[in-house]
Amino acid sequence: MFRRRGGRYVATFAVDEVRVLRKVASEVVGLLTDGFDHDDPVVGRLFPDVYADDPASAAEVRRYTEGDLKTAKIDQAGAILAALPGDEGGEVRLDAEAAEAWLRALNDARLAMGVRLGVKEGTDLGEELDDAVAADPSSTRVFQLSVYAYLGYLQESLLNALID
Repeated sequence: MFRRRGGRYVATFAVDEVRVLRKVASEVVGLLTDGFDHDDPVVGRLFPDVYADDPASAAEVRRYTEGDLKTAKIDQAGAILAALPGDEGGEVRLDAEAAEAWLRALNDARLAMGVRLGVKEGTDLGEELDDAVAADPSSTRVFQLSVYAYLGYLQESLLNALID
């Protein structure tokens, strides 16, 4: 998907891919703004405590770092929104800085989706998807697992283009 062309990282996205990426990036922004809730397990995954055994120290670190981290995550998701072509699909051309922002935003989106979907280390995504399809091929779980897998593919593609 992504390939290096000169000093840019280029990919062509179909209409449906643009819509999915726009929705995913917008949901991350919404989670970090209007929907920001420390009790949400997704927020806990995106902003893990630095000192898991010392809640007071963890709260102190969070007090000084959370605002900047949240702003950075919103900006990274915004980098995806800013670079996407119109609703008709088309080419995305990223410089190195934008490509790194995309990588971080894709990672955040996958972490968030993984929590919501119950994906854990060692989860066999293919098996999860097969089970979901067998249970109900038109379910939202099938769609969400497919998006999760697609984001992983996109992230890997961009990372490979960056290191080539």
